[in-house]
Formats: sequence, structure tokens, C-alpha cells
Amino acid sequence: MPTIGFAGLGLMGAGIARNILKAGHPLKALAHRNRQPIEALLAEGATEVDDAAALGAECDIVFLCVTGAPQVEALIDGEDGIRAGARRANRQDLVIVDCSTSEPTLTRRLAESLAADGITLIDAPLGGTPTQADAGELQAIVGADKATLDKVRPVLESWAAKILHVGPVGAGHTMKLLNNFLAMGYGAIFAEALTIGAKAGITPQTFDSVIRGSRMDSGFYRTFFQYVLERDRNAHRFTLANAHKDTRYLASLAEAMNVEAGVARAVRDLYASAESQGDGDRFVPELSDIIAARHQLSLA
Repeated sequence: MPTIGFAGLGLMGAGIARNILKAGHPLKALAHRNRQPIEALLAEGATEVDDAAALGAECDIVFLCVTGAPQVEALIDGEDGIRAGARRANRQDLVIVDCSTSEPTLTRRLAESLAADGITLIDAPLGGTPTQADAGELQAIVGADKATLDKVRPVLESWAAKILHVGPVGAGHTMKLLNNFLAMGYGAIFAEALTIGAKAGITPQTFDSVIRGSRMDSGFYRTFFQYVLERDRNAHRFTLANAHKDTRYLASLAEAMNVEAGVARAVRDLYASAESQGDGDRFVPELSDIIAARHQLSLA
């Protein structure tokens, strides 16, 4: 079996890495700032590496699951990055699978430059939650050529219940941004609707009694309102900082494509305002409390 490298043992990455290891793949991992995930993997048979260069030198397939484009670029092209390690080891068959939510323009640029070193980069951003990551039930939204996808598919299948091939490299990140624009757009709409309703005397419970089971119901709605109604912070563990990052990437992509995207900019700006006031580490459903508080309301 190919040796797998992994960088980014956060809420999603730790579950993915654990499922790769459970499937029997030799796993070499780079520690996250939180040592708990790497210690758990080491106890199950993984090997820790000191830097990203070791991943490039010692692994056949390297998975990245980090915050965004700057982190991806640093891991690949830093002084002790994956490219440098692969060059030193004269690796000509390395595949990098970027599971982060990153910028498609960077993805395509890195893929082109890495190809000159015999390294293949594909994008496979994630659909799902940390709970689904732990259970091996995520979606992989893949931008790749068919031959490379066939090569990595057995590893993807260890953690993804559904593998969606959406086009060439960069297409995965594009589709992921579109998906997250829809989700974060709904989050912004729910938050503002609840505040408008509360001002008019409509409680969250009344709101839910109309929407739940209607055509406006959805999985995202259910997890959002699991927090609103039950105060369960773990219902939807996606931070407002990440929401701002993803909507910012989407608005930038629209601008690069010469698309007038006023809705995208408005959604981005709402999440930016939440992060700027110090709430970036709170989760998306908590935006409802933030918006309500700005109007001297409480939804609890």
C-alpha cells in the first residue's frame, strides 16, 4: 500500500487521518498545534514527521487539510515544504491531495508549477461535518484528471462515503466555494430573519414550527436550529472565521471572473463584521445571537 502523508489534524483532518490509518495505510503525520490528535494517531501506529519536507520525501500521497490558501502555499513551497523535500529525494511520482477549502486560482497555479517537478496536485475539498469525518462518511469534491483520481480513490474511499469528480484540477475548490456560499448565505439569512421576527414578536419556536418540514427545511437548517432551539454548540462546528474566509474567497473568484456578485459581497461582509468584533472562533449558528444582540435582543 502507498505511504500516506497528512498535514492538518484539525476538526476534520483528525478524523480523516484516523480512517486512513484504520484502512491499513502506513501514515506519516505532521503535528497540528494541538498535540492531542497526533498523540492519538501515534498510539494507533502512525509516524510523526518533523516538517512538511519529510512528507514530500517519504510519502507517495500527501493529504492537506488546513485552513486556507496561505497555509497550503506555505506547506508546499515553504523552505522546508513538500516540494523541497520531494526535490531532495528526487521524487517524481508524488501526488498531493488538497482537502482544504482554498482559492481555485492558487490551486491551478500550484498544480502547473508542481508538474514541472513531476508532482501532481489535485483538489478534494470536503462536504460534511467533523462527526461525519470521524465516521468516514464525508463527501470528497474532486478536481483531478481521471488517472490520478483512480490512483488515489482507494485512499479517498477510506474516509469518503461519496466521491464526486467535478472536473479538472481547481474545479473541486470552485464547487466547494459555491457550496459554502449557499450554506453561509442561508446562515446569514436565518440569523437576520430571526432578529426581524423577534422584533415583530415571532419567537424562534414559532419560526421553526413553520419552516421545519416545509420546502425551506434542509440538513443545514436542522443543525443551525439545533443550536438556536437547544443551545447545542456542537450541532454545527464551523467557525465564523472560516465562514468569512470562504465567502471572501468566493467574492474574489467572482471578481476575477468579472461577475457582479452583490449578494456574495453582502454575505461576506456580514461574516467579516462578526469576525472583526472578536467572534471568529464562535460557530456559524451563533451568528443568530450576534445579530440579535446588535438589536438588544436575546433569542435564548
